[in-house]
Amino acid sequence: MSGRMSDLRTAAEPRGDLTVRTIAMPADTNANGDIFGGWVLSQMDQAGGIAGVDRAQGRVVTVALDAMTFIRPVRVGDVLCVYTRVASVGRTSMKIEVEAWARRFCTQVREKVTEATLTFVAIDEAGRPRPIPEGGAVRPGPAPGREAEAAR
Repeated sequence: MSGRMSDLRTAAEPRGDLTVRTIAMPADTNANGDIFGGWVLSQMDQAGGIAGVDRAQGRVVTVALDAMTFIRPVRVGDVLCVYTRVASVGRTSMKIEVEAWARRFCTQVREKVTEATLTFVAIDEAGRPRPIPEGGAVRPGPAPGREAEAAR
């Protein structure tokens, strides 16, 4: 495992922008009673897509899940907060780092539960790759989480 992903896992605060916030429901559970990992991945893909659309100024598609680590389970009633950060931008594609944090049910305890790096490609109306405009928001380093701001 790379040092970067290891650094992400031990971070005390979310990195990036709060992009999606939702509650884990009983319908989202697996056979063990925890929230199904595919549901968490779906929320992270949606958040990455939102960040990608913002950066590309138009449609994007997910082309790769480069790395994903499930750290802790998500439970029914947890509020899942998904943070995104555009890590790099190429001519038509970009890598977006995504962290999912759970605010545990009926508490303010917050724990990182999953992290991933996803690759998105900007597409035109015909579904073909198109150049990503220059000068968008790419942060050279991690940004502090903004959950407190979003909760106001």
